[in-house]
Amino acid sequence: MQDRTRGILEMTGAMLISGTIGGFVVGSGLPVLHVVFWRCVFGFVALLAVCAAMGLFRPGMLTRRQLVIAVLGGVAIVLNWLLLFAAYGHASISVATAVYNTQPFMLVGLGVVFLGERLTAARLAWLGIAFGGVLLVLQGRPGSAAPGGDYLVGIALALGAAFFYALAALAAKALRGVKPHLIALIHVAVGIVMLAPFGALSALPTGNQSWSILLTLGLVHTGAMYILLYGALQRLPTPVAGALSFLYPLVALAVDIVWFGREFGAVQLAGMATILFGAAGMTLGWTSLRVAGRRAV
Repeated sequence: MQDRTRGILEMTGAMLISGTIGGFVVGSGLPVLHVVFWRCVFGFVALLAVCAAMGLFRPGMLTRRQLVIAVLGGVAIVLNWLLLFAAYGHASISVATAVYNTQPFMLVGLGVVFLGERLTAARLAWLGIAFGGVLLVLQGRPGSAAPGGDYLVGIALALGAAFFYALAALAAKALRGVKPHLIALIHVAVGIVMLAPFGALSALPTGNQSWSILLTLGLVHTGAMYILLYGALQRLPTPVAGALSFLYPLVALAVDIVWFGREFGAVQLAGMATILFGAAGMTLGWTSLRVAGRRAV
């Protein structure tokens, strides 16, 4: 199998898995802190086996500085999971996922502040489009929100999750040359240490269904997903990987509609589409709407 074809299949698989994570989180009925903790535990087991098989525990694989950066990135990614999973319970899976896709803009903003990167007119234009999408989502009907949830709280949580993801991505930029599987292992290890003191072990989940969901989140949505994702990123050009990444919110929308029977108003759907369009323009480096239209054909 050619590397490009294999990469496309791996990226597609990773995004399909990512898109279903909200269904498992909400379907578990467990507190978000517990879900994230056990995701880290089972993900740690899977990634530990992968890293050992790849021989990544040799001396010199990480400097002390790289370890510190990886740990800080782990703190950010765990906070990202906590906020995003909490957002599902307020604003629905697909709305939270769409708003969460503002992360490329936050990463650009952090790059401007901390790395001295240039903010171009095209990037500002895509930011404006995505921001308009967020405003449309805010105007949407809260009736589609999760039962008992606060719609605006869900939007705020999703934005917070995007910010912490951008921080984790910024940390990853400083870890060039470090195997991503090892970074992911450190991240889930940090999650275990962070969350264990907050009662995740004091009240264990009960029932085979709860444990099955947690095992799936750890082994499939963390271990297998990371392996597929990192394999794809090593094989695919950035524009191809970026384009395929938008399968994630589309699958999340399907999960909301098919799994949970949620209905969305035209304004909400337009807002989600606008956010994703702006994020696509930023991610794929479109320089104008004219270029976007030509590439979309």
